[in-house]
Amino acid sequence: VQLQASGGGLVQTGGSLRLSCAASSLSFNNYAIGWFRQAPGKGREGVLCISNSGGISYYGDSVKGRFTISRDSAKKTVYLQMNSLKPEDTAVYYCASRAFRCSGTRSAYNYWGQETLVTVSS
Repeated sequence: VQLQASGGGLVQTGGSLRLSCAASSLSFNNYAIGWFRQAPGKGREGVLCISNSGGISYYGDSVKGRFTISRDSAKKTVYLQMNSLKPEDTAVYYCASRAFRCSGTRSAYNYWGQETLVTVSS
């Protein structure tokens, strides 16, 4: 599985961005896709994940009510919609995949896309 993350950029506080994670695998429907982020000087943390069947898992309370995740099987793409962005959301974002179910653990994911940078200005 190859993953291509895109959609990062510079946005002001309160703005929105939508990140995309496009997968190349023909068996896209068998994979959960998770989004992780790594802020400057911090470790990589889980943000959200969507399972192969559409179940959503949040990792951490900071994004609840602001971020949502969805998947489009026809396009083999998972979207991370980020609203009401805050400066503390500034980070490098990664998408990753694993079979079927979500996990908040980095090591549980087999495939990783390249980074996309999100910068939220105050």
